[in-house]
Amino acid sequence: MSDVRNLVERYLATWNERDADARRAAIDEVWAEDARYVDPLADAEGRAAIDATIGAVQEQFPGLVFRLAGEVDAHHDVARFTWELGPEGGEALVVGFDVAVLSGDGRIATVHGFLDKVPAA
Repeated sequence: MSDVRNLVERYLATWNERDADARRAAIDEVWAEDARYVDPLADAEGRAAIDATIGAVQEQFPGLVFRLAGEVDAHHDVARFTWELGPEGGEALVVGFDVAVLSGDGRIATVHGFLDKVPAA
């Protein structure tokens, strides 16, 4: 279980990495080559598209950070966890719930994201 938690923490770190080269290197380590990320607002297939999605989210929410909110629950090749996005040390503006499917080599193959709390338009 600690390996899965570590993978989830590394996954969230990719969402916080502002240096484009470092972020892409981290994505290549954490995500399977043919990975897919999908949530109500995005559908990204492949590492390059996932990288572009993360960059777009960072532009939309400058200065905010993703953090794990609670424990990671996992079995077999599936993990679920809640995350928050907000200012460092401050109240979350966005809260989500992700379900990650792991590949045979322990990387993330697919993330199904759900948004539980979003800012009012």
